[in-house]
Amino acid sequence: MRKSVFFRLLGYMRPYIRMFLVCLVLVLASTAFDVYRPVLIGNAIDSYITGPAAVLLDADSRMRGVLLAGLVYVLVLLGRFVCNRFQYLLMQKTGQNIVYDLRNELFTHTLSLTMRFFDVTPVGKIVTRITNDVESINEVYSNILVKLFQNVVKIAALAAIMLAMDMRMALYSFMLVPVVIVLTVVFRKLSRKAFQVTRTKVTALNTFLSEHISGMRVIQVFGQEKRKHEAFCEKSGELYEANAREIQINAVFRPSTYFTYVCALVLLLLVGSSEVISGTVSLGTLYIFIQYIESFFNPIQELAEQFSTLQSALASAEKIFTLLDTEPDFPADKDPVLLPEVTGRIEFDHVWFAYKDEEWVLKDISFTIEPGERVAFVGATGAGKSSILNLIGRYYDVNRGEIRIDGTDIRKLSREQIRRAIGQVQQDVFLFTGDIAGNIRLKDESIPDTVIRQAAHDTNADRFISCLSAGYAHRVTERGATFSSGERQLLSFARTLAYQPRILILDEATANIDTETEQWIQEAVERLMQGRTCIMVAHRLSTIQHCDRILVMHHGRIRETGTHQELLAKDGIYKKLYALQMLGH
Repeated sequence: MRKSVFFRLLGYMRPYIRMFLVCLVLVLASTAFDVYRPVLIGNAIDSYITGPAAVLLDADSRMRGVLLAGLVYVLVLLGRFVCNRFQYLLMQKTGQNIVYDLRNELFTHTLSLTMRFFDVTPVGKIVTRITNDVESINEVYSNILVKLFQNVVKIAALAAIMLAMDMRMALYSFMLVPVVIVLTVVFRKLSRKAFQVTRTKVTALNTFLSEHISGMRVIQVFGQEKRKHEAFCEKSGELYEANAREIQINAVFRPSTYFTYVCALVLLLLVGSSEVISGTVSLGTLYIFIQYIESFFNPIQELAEQFSTLQSALASAEKIFTLLDTEPDFPADKDPVLLPEVTGRIEFDHVWFAYKDEEWVLKDISFTIEPGERVAFVGATGAGKSSILNLIGRYYDVNRGEIRIDGTDIRKLSREQIRRAIGQVQQDVFLFTGDIAGNIRLKDESIPDTVIRQAAHDTNADRFISCLSAGYAHRVTERGATFSSGERQLLSFARTLAYQPRILILDEATANIDTETEQWIQEAVERLMQGRTCIMVAHRLSTIQHCDRILVMHHGRIRETGTHQELLAKDGIYKKLYALQMLGH
């Protein structure tokens, strides 16, 4: 699984492969400069300070040689700096571009998923995937891949040069490498488990925060602050322990590898000193080996740490790809039928529907709504009224039967065309951060200001908008918390009408509205329903008496059909509901 995830991550580099190859060339140049630095100093020691060749030179020649070596050393450092700088900038840019692409792909895919996915998936979990998890992958592209390549090349180059210079001293230098390899393998396994646990705990904490901050009003109304604080501390404590576990693993690995390096250095000094004293090895060569032994162990340690970071990124990538691989419950038709114009004729033909298995919410539902007709659905809670509305907009798919719009099965139609033709006003209104105009047009700049103002006028929303100091530019906070429920509902109504729908759905649209605001909306409905199909769901039967037809739902079936007066005359379910509401008044 991890290998497939890794190669899948590499696939996102294809559009930027040229930039990546340039980075690799710069890394090779930087590594060459790194490897050459100790050789330059070691040769200078043997040629101008202590070696046999230095004895044959006078003081001035030796000084000039040292100065020349110093100048070359500075040029090498400068070349290394230039390579590292450009490589870093290129890789950071590449990494940010890839993460940008991945984040957009993830959000676009999330938008394509059906409502059933959002019914069962916590919001905080989705937010974590698109933010935290995507950002943790950035390190792979901007740093890890190049560093892995650099360290592998550096280790191979150092090993080859050391063996070529003095095989005996090189073998002494490599004696403790197996110990580092064992430490690295153990560290990888432990860190992988630790990172998986940490990512899971981060997701759990974000999910908890998202849910409880959204429900803060309920928490405070019921005085649950203390209990929720205790629950948060428990979640936060679990994340703290997971992070502490990572720290403990690193705290053991780093000192262990450093201790191994020191032991290798001591061993090299013991062997190398005796070799220098005996004249077998020059002092410059010993200096090169001392520098190389540090340069040799550092990349090994960095490789282990990079593998650790890579494990974290792969753990996040697994979760991201799990979301990307989540298919909609019903995919959109690849070659949908496009209606020349939606007139608004809706047919349910023996429709059965369940949110889960065969726990039927709708049972053998059949009816036809003609264009321009006003139809209301009434019934007790759980009767299936809202489910019918969800099926018309194809937010869910039927289990059995068929739904047709203008004579065509909606499964063959474009979902975009269906939803563009349907305007829905719900009981729970969601306003986005921004301004009033932006909330009405929903960032669709093709809708001109004149249409927005007309929609607000026709729904009487302009009656309160005109009283605001900034008018349509008035700032809207998250969820529109500074507006009354009636004002939010009017804005939602204006938003719906701005899109000029052929089918208008009112789902308990006046349930939380005061009498005056409800009167404004009723006036708007009377003016705007001409020529449009209107479907209403309401518990307050007084709001749907003007409808052409009322369908009474009971336990997922249509039990009665007729006008307000016809249903009262039947002395059935509708009359009982009406009588109960009259008694309530």
